[in-house]
Amino acid sequence: MAFKFPLETVLRIRGILEEREERLLQQIQYEISQNVEDLARTDAGIAGSDASRSENVFKPLAGYNLHALYGEVKDLKDNREAVTAQIEKLNELRDKQLRAYEHARRNREMLTDMHEEQQNAYDSDAARREQKTVDDNYIARRGRP
Repeated sequence: MAFKFPLETVLRIRGILEEREERLLQQIQYEISQNVEDLARTDAGIAGSDASRSENVFKPLAGYNLHALYGEVKDLKDNREAVTAQIEKLNELRDKQLRAYEHARRNREMLTDMHEEQQNAYDSDAARREQKTVDDNYIARRGRP
């Protein structure tokens, strides 16, 4: 008779839930990294505009070009604020998702530990039964003339 864990289905479902929570956490982490890259590009754009402006400070420049440069910098700064706010939201979401993942992992680990304990108890009981059978066969053979 093979070992049958009575909560095998529950263990399998909890494993699936844990994997789902982990995938969601990885997706959030990916989105955070994308936003951090966007923030770095925006900062580089702001720094480039500032450098360009300081290089051209003594050169003649049409007013509409100057206005366009300032508009570009304003857009970059607005974008930077939006990306920073998005990163903060994603960090909060990541923390919440991390707690959900840890909870799902603990639930699965609890059942995994129960499964291992019951498997070990079954294995040791099976080994004892097998040894008893071997001993009984030996005694039976020795008892016969």
